[in-house]
Amino acid sequence: MRIGNGGQLAKALGLPVVYDFRAADVAAGGQGAPLVPVYHRALARLADCAMPACIVNIGGVANISYIDDDALIACDTGPGNALLDDYLLRHTGEAMDRDGQVAAPGVPDSDWIAQALEHPFFDRPAPKSLDRNDFASFTVEGMTLEDGAATLTAFTAASIAGIVDRLPNQPASWIVVGGGANNPTLMRMLAERLAPIPVITGHDLGWQGDAIEAQAFAYLAVRSLNGLPLTYPGTTGVSAPLTGGLLVRP
Repeated sequence: MRIGNGGQLAKALGLPVVYDFRAADVAAGGQGAPLVPVYHRALARLADCAMPACIVNIGGVANISYIDDDALIACDTGPGNALLDDYLLRHTGEAMDRDGQVAAPGVPDSDWIAQALEHPFFDRPAPKSLDRNDFASFTVEGMTLEDGAATLTAFTAASIAGIVDRLPNQPASWIVVGGGANNPTLMRMLAERLAPIPVITGHDLGWQGDAIEAQAFAYLAVRSLNGLPLTYPGTTGVSAPLTGGLLVRP
């Protein structure tokens, strides 16, 4: 879903506005998401990351952008923070596991994780996308608070690591952005599953990891103005690279 009114925003700002980036992709048979991978590619190239590079964005849902020269592949990998956040909110009133402190002393339930990974979504090829509530029925009720948090955190790490076998080549670098990059317990679990390839955060490269999506849409707006592609067969499933967005002037 999209919120906001481009025309009213342009009038209020007195500036041209580019908006409605997804519609052209959907009309051409794409999924309309994700849109950020083309910006991830620009960041990775500027940072001179070892290629292939894989940028992991962990928000409510986790997704990856795989970058290798001109190859650009993206997909959601599974739950990001949503299951953990909702679990903590129900049981503690806190909206997140700040600094991974609740999950840190817990013991993940490996049998629960193995069963959860049998969900049909994980066998689907990229590109593929999720809603944050698609795994809402997955419950760890009955575990201790710490073990439940650890299990959900480990599930996120396992589902991200599971994408490796579906990529053309083993990534040479992993860079994590989004809220999940601020969770040391999740980062540790992810590093363990992706070893020996190093896992770093966007902050380590000087990126503003919590602002990347906002930056990305400014970047997309400029690409739209120049008629450059925003989406690709490997990111949304559209048949050919495609520009998009609507320009409105004040």
